[in-house]
Amino acid sequence: MTDNGAKDVQFRCRDSYVLQGHLWSSAESAHAAVVIVNPATGVLARYYHHLARFLVRHGFDVITYDYRGIGRSRPARLRGSGIQWRDWGELDFDAVIRWSCEHFPDSQHLVIGHSIGGFLPGMAESATAIDRMLTVGAQYAYFRDYAPRHRARQLVKWHVVMPILTLLCGRFPGRKLGWLEDLPAGVANEWAFRGADMESSYPSRDREPMLARFAAVSAPITALATRDDDFATLAAMRRTTRYYRSSDRTIAILDPDELGYTEIGHFGLFHSRHENDFWQGLLQWLQTGAHPWPSKIVERAPAEANSAEHPASASGVHASGTLDTSGTSMRPMSAPEKPDPDSAEISASPVPRRSQPAEPASPPACQARSD
Repeated sequence: MTDNGAKDVQFRCRDSYVLQGHLWSSAESAHAAVVIVNPATGVLARYYHHLARFLVRHGFDVITYDYRGIGRSRPARLRGSGIQWRDWGELDFDAVIRWSCEHFPDSQHLVIGHSIGGFLPGMAESATAIDRMLTVGAQYAYFRDYAPRHRARQLVKWHVVMPILTLLCGRFPGRKLGWLEDLPAGVANEWAFRGADMESSYPSRDREPMLARFAAVSAPITALATRDDDFATLAAMRRTTRYYRSSDRTIAILDPDELGYTEIGHFGLFHSRHENDFWQGLLQWLQTGAHPWPSKIVERAPAEANSAEHPASASGVHASGTLDTSGTSMRPMSAPEKPDPDSAEISASPVPRRSQPAEPASPPACQARSD
């Protein structure tokens, strides 16, 4: 047991990789809801521990964890590990939500995803168990979506320098540069060479099944970013939320000055200085599901009919098997820093999809959400 009631936990993935994380609980918790916090790329789970402590004080159970290759889940040798970005969704998040379902079968399962952590849940087979998801700065780093004012700088940094150093070192030495944590070569190269369609990075045989997993998720999604986030522009958030075709999706953009700051950027909202502003709105969303910033909503998109049954329909996917993001089903609304962070092992069973009759699981696992 660590400080503030956090317990060391391990999550065994389908490929037997073991992740390290923490379960944050309080004696007063009624276990009504479990919050899973998905980190950004190259960010340690401990960066989100202040938020976890805050949520525990308000009666939530919280799970924080490091993806494979990062922090406490890093292997002895990162070079040659073969870890890819998609592993964090297909295997890592999948293991965490299955663990959560088995340990808290009667609880709601809520996800807070930062950056890539707000996109990758749809890659997981068990993501159908998510009840609601709130994303902060969620995108997958397609360079044309970067904010124009700093696009050239970001392009050189992440799409030129990073892949060159990764080639030379066999991994990306982010920690030595002070940019972020070291990254496995597969993760760094996926970021550097990602195209407009996420799935185009993967073999053609994997694309339709991946899109089907995204389409199977029906949890409502609240996507947020600040106006000064160079990564999560409106174009980037549109690109990522379109993959969740069976979900009701809402995009809102917050103004730093209205939260009392001249700048916040991609990482700032998880800093403890936001306990009395942004975190209060986040708490409202966790408790009620109501949008805390209705005047900041810029677009809404309802769940698309039959998208789960036909995830690769001609209206949404190119003949090549990639998602068509040229159009939009989003409805426009009227306008009314590098982070500085301060066991129980289980092999979980799959979570059944809501569209099929649930079968008994042993040990019990929560079922996919129903509407």
